[in-house]
Order: sequence, then C-alpha cells, then structure tokens
Amino acid sequence: MSENQRGIGILQIIWTIAALMVIAVGTVYLFARRGGSASDVKFLTPYQAVLLTNGSVYFGQLEGYGGPNPVLSKVYYVLTQTNSETKQTNNILVKRGKELHEPDRMYINPRQILFVEPVGVNSKVAQLIKEQGGQ
Repeated sequence: MSENQRGIGILQIIWTIAALMVIAVGTVYLFARRGGSASDVKFLTPYQAVLLTNGSVYFGQLEGYGGPNPVLSKVYYVLTQTNSETKQTNNILVKRGKELHEPDRMYINPRQILFVEPVGVNSKVAQLIKEQGGQ
C-alpha cells in the first residue's frame, strides 16, 4: 500500500467517525427534546394566563405546554364594555362555551404562544373564576 493510499484510508476513517458522531449527537438531542418537553412543564396553580401573538389573553387550564399540541380547557377571557353615556369602561370575565359552537377547549398553535404565566390563587381573575363556578 502506498503512502497516498494510506492517507486516503485514514481520511475516510476520520470522516466516517465524524459522521457517526454527528448522527449520535443529533439522535441524543432529538430524544432529549421529545422526552422532556411537554411532560416536564407542571403548573403549580389551577389556572394559567396565556398570551398569544395576536394580543389575545386567555385564562384556563393548560396541558401539553412545551409540546406540539397545547390544549387550554375551562377557558375565560376579559371582555371590555364601554358605557355609551358615561364613556366609562368595565372589564368582565367571560367563560368560553356560550358561543354558537359551544367550545369546551382550545387547541393552540404553540408558535402563537408568547408566554404563559400562573394565575395567582388570590388574584382577581381567580376570584372571578371561582364566582362563576370554577375551581
């Protein structure tokens, strides 16, 4: 075997090892992301506030956050009403489900979620949910 052939053989071995390392690292990364995404996110409060990229805020019980198919159930949102005479605004908390299609949950595109925050158990939102028959 000539020096040139040995050099080519060593180069092929190095490239093969490098390719196997890239495949191994990629596989570990994919399994780590897949196994640890949605199941690791646990909320300590019964309700969460979910802000979407369109500016909408919904309150509810979020499951599957961090995964490909987050679901928000027991959904509430704030509706602002303006008194036409006094021009004074009033915010009320509305439970979803009264609409014509009577939705009982929202499947949210995870790319549309800007952030999620816990709704404090002593907050005004939590109190209003409780008054409407929520937990």
